[in-house]
Amino acid sequence: MSDRMEGDRTGGARAGGEGSALPGRCAEVVDAFARHLRSERGRSAHTVRAYLGDIRHLLAHLGEQGIEELPETRLADLRSWLGAQADAGAARSTLARRAAAARTFFTWAEHTGRMPADPSLRLVAPKRTRTLPGVLKQAEADELLDLAAVRADDQDPVHHRDRAILELLYASGIRVGELAALDVDDIDMGQRTVRVMGKGGKERVVPFGLPAGRALEQWLTVRGRLVRPGSGPALFLGRRGHRVDPRQVRAVVHELLSHLPDAPDLGPHGLRHSAATHLLEGGADLRMVQELLGHASLATTQIYTHVSVDRLRQSYQQAHPRA
Repeated sequence: MSDRMEGDRTGGARAGGEGSALPGRCAEVVDAFARHLRSERGRSAHTVRAYLGDIRHLLAHLGEQGIEELPETRLADLRSWLGAQADAGAARSTLARRAAAARTFFTWAEHTGRMPADPSLRLVAPKRTRTLPGVLKQAEADELLDLAAVRADDQDPVHHRDRAILELLYASGIRVGELAALDVDDIDMGQRTVRVMGKGGKERVVPFGLPAGRALEQWLTVRGRLVRPGSGPALFLGRRGHRVDPRQVRAVVHELLSHLPDAPDLGPHGLRHSAATHLLEGGADLRMVQELLGHASLATTQIYTHVSVDRLRQSYQQAHPRA
């Protein structure tokens, strides 16, 4: 930030609380941006909340710098916002998300005539560190599903449900939120496919194998024992007849994995990672896996190739006499 900007904006923030005016004046803009994210961009409720939180954080920072009108914002102001967070110890993933939110906001503001120019065009954040996702070994996945099948032998409908949930998560690689939102008629038992509503309201059809099909058939034969008035068409129900939510599904996965002492403690997303990794290890095409998982970008799917190479390297080091 230049000396002139330092003096004007810091002084404005100190004198009479002018710096706090911006967030209040921008309430209408934030509301309009929220409508844009929901209706035009089709963002999920979770993404909208995250983006709005980031933008409110940014507007508060701008207000503290004495910026009273949105068009006064400059690239240096956005960089100082990210820099202050970095100095406070914010994770690189947080900085990357907030930079993305700022770029989306200011691009929209320019296109809608609220800004004369987009100050975020050259805004960059530290690249995210891509860590390898935790995955089960194929033998561990088999053991987990065998455990769920054995537990379902007691004829408790919830245990049949749990088995079907695990089989479907691993067979299809769908997200936990996608699974919880499934209705009965989203399952095509004849074709062994499931119709999924993914991120951004994008629908896709995902195949599943015979073991998942058998588990789903058994669950559907006992599902009626949990149906209550108001259950509706939800595929998976809790004991009180309500649609299961992602939290319940996570609890099921964690609880069953706790019985496998050597397996990593993963949630439903770990089963998604495992499914993708095992498909690639089995020779599946990367673009096919991209379609299966519902990734918008192939770059997102490519992280699973690193998982497979890492497994290959470990096996080589353990087995090769000259490793």
